[in-house]
Amino acid sequence: MVSINRRSLLALGAALPVLGHLDWALASPLPTSSDKVLLNYNESPYGPSDAARAAMQRAIAMSGRYPYPHMYALAELFARQQGIAEENVAVFAGSMAALRYAVLAFTSQNQGLVMATPSYEVPRQAAESNKAPVHEVDLDTQHAHDVQAMLKADPRAGMLYLCNPNNPTGTLTPTEAIRQAFVSKPKGSVLVVDEAYIDFCDAPSCVSWTNDHDDLLVLRTFSKIYGMAGARLGLAIGHPALLERLAVFGGDNVPAGASLLGATASLEEAQLVGQRKALNARLRDETIAWLKDRGFACTASQSNCFMIDVKQPAEQVVERLAAQNVLVGRVWQNWPQWLRVTVGNQQEMERFRQVFAAQVARA
Repeated sequence: MVSINRRSLLALGAALPVLGHLDWALASPLPTSSDKVLLNYNESPYGPSDAARAAMQRAIAMSGRYPYPHMYALAELFARQQGIAEENVAVFAGSMAALRYAVLAFTSQNQGLVMATPSYEVPRQAAESNKAPVHEVDLDTQHAHDVQAMLKADPRAGMLYLCNPNNPTGTLTPTEAIRQAFVSKPKGSVLVVDEAYIDFCDAPSCVSWTNDHDDLLVLRTFSKIYGMAGARLGLAIGHPALLERLAVFGGDNVPAGASLLGATASLEEAQLVGQRKALNARLRDETIAWLKDRGFACTASQSNCFMIDVKQPAEQVVERLAAQNVLVGRVWQNWPQWLRVTVGNQQEMERFRQVFAAQVARA
């Protein structure tokens, strides 16, 4: 039987059309079929870059073949750019899938999950389905992860989950605090650092730590700054033994070829992240300053979302904004007067301010 590995598949992939490198358009036209302002799912308002779109279109003609060569090529490119081993990178149809598999792999009825609140709910939901105990720890006064409290929450924890920047607050946990969590976590547990939003901030990534540690898993996604939420593509970075434990639950979770080629083209766009990061920061900070001028507290976001204390039941505010076709994020149970807003494009943020002023600031 012929042995097939990454290298042989990459060689096979060399015969396929090479990805082009097209100029990138900062903001692609918005759909005209709806007048809704979608600030509710932390999506990018700009979509895939022009180069990514072109690559994804070319992939249609290759859809008769399994996309394994492109999957391995993407893992190799990311690993090379990050200075890590290629074997430390696994590709999934969205980082949400990898996160769920991690919870199933690293927790049990005897090994719980420790996470912050408010934070991304998927780990809690996965742990509950796995009948694993969940210990949620309030964010600290700076809305960062309270690492000391998390370390004390469950001495038998199987997994500590840390989202940085955090969803929904957009706030950062200092790198040294993350390092402390990693060094002091319960013996035998795994630290999972979700970096879905890391490209929006200046904080260093934990990806390089995976070169030297076998109990750290880092998650990345193409859904946010790369504008590919609908393409469903994410990466899990960790020691091969950890990745094998995830593969038990979804080793066949292979993204479509179009997603893989689009992601590869995105990584090859040298200016893409910097330009979108700067644009997002400007629009976010302008909006937060506008809200603060009107007496509304906001989280110190370094991401593409932030939270506002609307000083009244937030669910009602969400409904009033939705009635004006401005959709904002959901409300977390332990922050009932706060709502999350995704950073949209210039027009969308202007519309948000207009409606917020009429429906909330003057209420």
